Parts: sequence; C-alpha cells; structure tokens
Amino acid sequence: MNESEKARLSAALEAILFTMGQAVETSVIAKATDISEDEVRSVAESLRETLEKEDRGIRLIRLETAYQLCSKAEYYPTLIRVASQPKRPVLTEVMLEVLSIISYRQPVTRGEIDRIRGVSSDYSVNRLIDYGLIEERGRQDSPGRPILFGTTEEFLRKFGLSSVTELPPLSEDYLEMVHELDLESEMEGQMSFDLSDDGKAEET
Repeated sequence: MNESEKARLSAALEAILFTMGQAVETSVIAKATDISEDEVRSVAESLRETLEKEDRGIRLIRLETAYQLCSKAEYYPTLIRVASQPKRPVLTEVMLEVLSIISYRQPVTRGEIDRIRGVSSDYSVNRLIDYGLIEERGRQDSPGRPILFGTTEEFLRKFGLSSVTELPPLSEDYLEMVHELDLESEMEGQMSFDLSDDGKAEET
C-alpha cells in the first residue's frame, strides 16, 4: 500500500467513524473500504498517530474489535458548557406558515388560522407560544369568545423588525384567497334562519 492509497484510506476511515458517531467493527470497515482487517488496523494506527501529532480535539480509540472517534477528555468542560446552552427554536415550514398568517392577520383566532390553512394548527400555535414569538391578545367578541393571537416583541427582534408595518407585502394570489375567505365568513355571520308557520326554515 503506497502513501497515496494509505492517505485515501485514512480519510475514508475518518469519514466513516465521524459519520457513524459510534464504534464501528473492524470487519465492517474492511468490507466498506475493500481492504483486509489487518490493513484497517494499520490505517487506524496511522490515523491515531496523526490526530495525536497534530494535537486535534478528537482522538481515535480501539474498543476490542472496533474503532471510534471521540473528544479529548481535556475538552469535556467546554463541551458541557456548549451542551447546556439554550437551544435555538427550530421553525418548521408549517410553523413559519402559521407565524406568517398571525403576523399579517393579527389579532387572529385559531379558527381563522385553521380556515386559511385548511388544517388544524394547534401544535404550531402552541410551539410558537413556547418560543415567545406569539402571545394571547384577549378574546374575540363572538360565540365561545375564542382567544386572539398576535406577535410579540421577541418576534420583531428575531426577524429584525421595528414594527409589523415593516413586513414585506403579500402576494396578490394570497390576498385574493384571504379576501374570498373573509367574504364567506361575513356571509355566514349575516345568515340567520326563522321558522315560518309551516315549519320550513326561511333564510333571511
């Protein structure tokens, strides 16, 4: 095995162990790289020496018939501090969709959000509340008095806005869709039924 081939196999071994994140059997590495187990051990020893020589933050260890990459013990306190930092909220595509509806339509109820999206938004609304991006803004003066939601100051900070008036304009297609939904909602609100003398419902 020449130096070029050894360097290539060493890089392949590092990639395998890094990606797997756990101990990998010598036989598995040998099969994946199409070399013998003795050659795997030779390449692994070379990689171990390289990591030590370059004073890298990781080291290669052997666990019986397997190899694994792990952090050096002296960096554990630093890793613990990183791991203990609060995790940044991860906004999924659905959450961003719900957040955009709330930011442009606020104050808005869950029912209105669901009507625009066509599906339930309970999970996304709850997560956005947990992330501090939306909050309750009182209750709507309608049957059941549903909760109204709006964005928070944290929302403005996260998106670099000083006011919701700085939000970019909506597309014409979206505005047309929302307008149609508003008309449907208005018609439903104006619709009432009276029973005539013959027992038939008359729409007024």
